[in-house]
Amino acid sequence: VQLQASGGGLVQAGGSLRLSCAASGRAFSSYTVGWFRQAPGKGREFAAAMTGGVGSTYYTDSVKGRFTISRDNAKNTVYLQMNSLKPEDTAVYYCAAVASQDWARIGVHPLGWDYWGQGTLVTVSS
Repeated sequence: VQLQASGGGLVQAGGSLRLSCAASGRAFSSYTVGWFRQAPGKGREFAAAMTGGVGSTYYTDSVKGRFTISRDNAKNTVYLQMNSLKPEDTAVYYCAAVASQDWARIGVHPLGWDYWGQGTLVTVSS
């Protein structure tokens, strides 16, 4: 599976952006997909995920109610709608995927994920 993230940019605080992640490969609908982010000088942290199959969603507390993950399996694309953006959301955002639907095994640590996109920069100005 190859992943290509896009949609980053510069936005003012309170604004919105939608990130996209285009995937190649068969049976992508069965993959669990997610978004991670890495702020300058910090480690890569989990933001949101959606399991394959049932489509259960998971969010880190700091983005709950503001970010929404979705997927269009017909287009092999995953989205991250980001609203009410804050300066602390500034980071490089990475999409990720794993060929499993077992959230307990996948988890929020980057080591649980197998495939990564190249990252797209989101900058939120105050």
